[in-house]
Amino acid sequence: MDVWELLKYFVLGVVQGFTEPIPVSSSGHLIIVERLFGLHIEGLSFEVLVNTASLLAIIFIYRHDLIKLIVSFFRYIFKRSEEDKADFKLGIYLIIATIPAGLLGALFSDVIGDVFKGMTTIGIALLITGVALWIVRNLRGRKSDKDLSFRDTLLVGLAQAVALIPGISRSGSTIVTSLLLGWKQETALKFSFFLYIPVSVGGMILEGKDLLNDPDLGTLMLPYAAAFIATLFTTYFSMKWFMGIMAKGNLKVLSLYCFVVGAFVLIFL
Repeated sequence: MDVWELLKYFVLGVVQGFTEPIPVSSSGHLIIVERLFGLHIEGLSFEVLVNTASLLAIIFIYRHDLIKLIVSFFRYIFKRSEEDKADFKLGIYLIIATIPAGLLGALFSDVIGDVFKGMTTIGIALLITGVALWIVRNLRGRKSDKDLSFRDTLLVGLAQAVALIPGISRSGSTIVTSLLLGWKQETALKFSFFLYIPVSVGGMILEGKDLLNDPDLGTLMLPYAAAFIATLFTTYFSMKWFMGIMAKGNLKVLSLYCFVVGAFVLIFL
C-alpha cells in the first residue's frame, strides 16, 4: 500500500475522531469523505475499529465519573446507602435509554444502513440536524442528574435510536432532546456520552467478528493502525473542545456547519 492510501485512512480516522463527539454525524461524514476520496470500504470492520478508538477516548475523559457511577450503583444494590441512590437511579435510566437503540440496532442496523446510506439522505439528515441545533442554541435548562425521570430518559433513548440513520447525529439527537426536556447543558452532555458507551460496546460485540474475520486485515494492518491512532487522539481533543462549546452555548456554530455541509452534499455529491 502506497503513502497516499495510508494518508487516506489516516484522514478517515481524523474525520471520525473529530465528528464523533460533536453533533454533526460521524457516520455521515465518513461516507462523505469516502466518496470524495473514491474509497469503498466493504463491511463494518473499519467502522468498528474507529468507533472503538472513539469509545476509548470518551471513557478516558469520563473515567472518574464512570468509576463513581459504577461503584455507587452496585453499592446501593448491596448496602442501600442513601448517598448512592442518585447514582443508582442514573444507572437505571441509562439502561432504559439504551434499550431502543440497542434493539433497533441489533435487529435492523444492516437494513437501515443499506436503505439510508445514499448521499441525498445524508444531506437532508444534516440539514435536519442543523435545524434542531438552531432551535436549542439558546436553551438553558434546570434539570440535573437528580431530576431525571423515566419519561425523559426513554425519550432521549428513542432519539438516540433515530440516529441509526446516517447523517443524523447520535450526540446531536440526544443532546437536542435533553435540552428540549429542560435539562442543564452539563447534564445533557454527560448523559449523552454515558449513553454512547453501552451502545458502542454492544456494536463492538455484535460486529467485532467482521473485524476479526476481515480477509484483508493483514494487508490493511498499517492503515487501520494509522486510522485507529488518529481517531483516538482526535476524539479526545474534539470532545474537550465540544465541552467548551456546550459550556459557552455556541451550538449555532455547529448548526451553521451542518447547513453548509448538508447543502454541499445535496448540490455536489
